Amino acid sequence: MKHRIVVLGAGYAGAFAAGNLARRLSPADAEITVVNAEPHFVERLRLHQLAAGREIEARKLADIFAGTGVRLRLARVTAIDPERQVVTVADAGGGGELPYDTLLYALGSRVADHGVPGVAEHAFDVAGRPSALRLRERLDKLGKRSGGSVLVVGDGLTGIETATEIADARPGLSVTLIAHDELGAPLSPGARDHLRRACDRLGITVLEHTTVEAVEATRVLCADGTALAADATVWTAGFAVHPIAAASGLEVADTGQLVVDRMMRSVSHPNVYGVGDSAHVIGDNGRPLPMSCASAGYAGKQAVEAIIGRLTGHEITNVKLNYAGNHISLGRQDAILQMVDDQARAKPKFLGGRTAARIKACILAISLWSIEHPTFGVPKRRRRLAAASPASAEKVAA
Repeated sequence: MKHRIVVLGAGYAGAFAAGNLARRLSPADAEITVVNAEPHFVERLRLHQLAAGREIEARKLADIFAGTGVRLRLARVTAIDPERQVVTVADAGGGGELPYDTLLYALGSRVADHGVPGVAEHAFDVAGRPSALRLRERLDKLGKRSGGSVLVVGDGLTGIETATEIADARPGLSVTLIAHDELGAPLSPGARDHLRRACDRLGITVLEHTTVEAVEATRVLCADGTALAADATVWTAGFAVHPIAAASGLEVADTGQLVVDRMMRSVSHPNVYGVGDSAHVIGDNGRPLPMSCASAGYAGKQAVEAIIGRLTGHEITNVKLNYAGNHISLGRQDAILQMVDDQARAKPKFLGGRTAARIKACILAISLWSIEHPTFGVPKRRRRLAAASPASAEKVAA
């Protein structure tokens, strides 16, 4: 009987892991099913660009997984029963239950409103393709008149990239970036100076040490009593995970993330693995890996190694779990590459400007290539033949 692997989520972490499992496991031995609510792969790293007006192709997951042996189930996950080893899903056909032998949990993250009133009703975000397109539509309308104002709340990487991209792509709009602390506080002094110069060059107003306590239709209210007018408020003040892991009885951290060990294995249910934003992973420096595409890559590789090792009996390779640094775009022709040490502190040196922007573009292209080629270039015909007849596949390989 084939070993049933179910992957929940087809973001960077889930799609990458599913493709690698398909490349290394024989279709005769393992059946891999990916469950995802949307039919397209979302380049989350570029959603701020999509919102600002760039044309970014939505690649169909069905095309990405075609010929790989991976089964795609377009459905929304509604429940997990780790004791019965089934996942409940809902789709256009009514849904049902998917049994599994191994579950890979990669449901990602969504916007965290932190309990601030009005965020859900009035704020835009760039955490998903539909929400990024809604913001784009709003910006298009503002662009038809002069003096439109955009407030970006949150000065993490997403907030910085969103504010600078909008300001660069739509110079007719007034952009304000609201920072809870000092702008770019985690960066090195030189990188912070570069960031400030970029904001000045793009005409972005920066409000530091400012806390937003409520979002209304045309303004935000700050803790000091200030009311800031806004034609569009973009909320980028952090991310939260789906509560489904906690509701299922799997052990989770205070953040709601699935708690996993060094092998990405759930500490409460050993046939469940977690990767990406939805997993609480301790890196080699003893600190939780941050929610990021880079973290998802390392964790995804380790999960694949662990699952392959468990199913084949081979020794499990330890993948290095570290976080090298941040690559931050500042509009279309500028960026910052900030490396960090083994304690996640910014190193003194950084790279900024056009060279950094080109490197950032290469990183995005490589990330997308790895998703578009889920079996890393193993010919699709060979995999189809392997599923039908291992002997035929060997003949093709020869």
